[in-house]
Amino acid sequence: MRKRINLVFVGIVLMGLTACDQIKQKEDLAETNEVATTLETPVKSILTAEEQADMSPAEIIGRLKKGNENFVNNNLTRRDHSAQRREAMIGQYPQAIVLSCVDSRVPVEDVFDLGIGDIFVARVAGNIENGDMVGSMEFATAVAGSKVVIVMGHTACGAVKSTIDKVDAASLRMNSLQALLEKIEPSIQGVETNGERSSKNVTFTNDVIEKNAIRTVKDIRETSPVMAAMEDKGEIIIVSAVYDMETGRVTFHDHDDHNGNQTY
Repeated sequence: MRKRINLVFVGIVLMGLTACDQIKQKEDLAETNEVATTLETPVKSILTAEEQADMSPAEIIGRLKKGNENFVNNNLTRRDHSAQRREAMIGQYPQAIVLSCVDSRVPVEDVFDLGIGDIFVARVAGNIENGDMVGSMEFATAVAGSKVVIVMGHTACGAVKSTIDKVDAASLRMNSLQALLEKIEPSIQGVETNGERSSKNVTFTNDVIEKNAIRTVKDIRETSPVMAAMEDKGEIIIVSAVYDMETGRVTFHDHDDHNGNQTY
């Protein structure tokens, strides 16, 4: 009889311990879910005029570099695009404008972990400068308050490779494309290589891609006295960069303004 009572007592104790353990597990799970919910709360706001005004050009580039790290590490910020879209109806205060190639493999906003209202994006094959692009940049900076202009080339650029290989687009009755490739042509001049001067030479091609982005920055400064003056005053930075499609990393080139002054 006593043995039976002891067994019943042990059973009650074990049931109690199991119940306590289950309660503890539920509490731990609830706490974990609460933390996860907090971490995963999507961003609903967009940049305000005050936030745009408070950021310096160098600070903006620092933020873009951090955003690119998030992209490289597959750690993009969660955003509530519906909420951001509604808020953006009030106005826009982007921090930068990026001139990128049309290449579909270069998702500019994602590359910098940005959302609605964060940046202007202009696209043209080979990320070249032309009147419409410079006009768009003048609007973005002098009118809308953006403080950074980035000309971003990318590895394996088809427009640059076609220019290097002297593709004759005109013979295919694509005269506009031919005119575009001719604007890239000067970037090939002066690029040295020990190998063949063709797009099969990846190092040579990447050197041309980099030079093309740098030369486009120079062209923008020469074409727009307004932006050149703003850069002189430290109000904006115009800088080149290259996106590596394999790694996802953006490399910013050392920045000198058109007077040769190092700004960051």
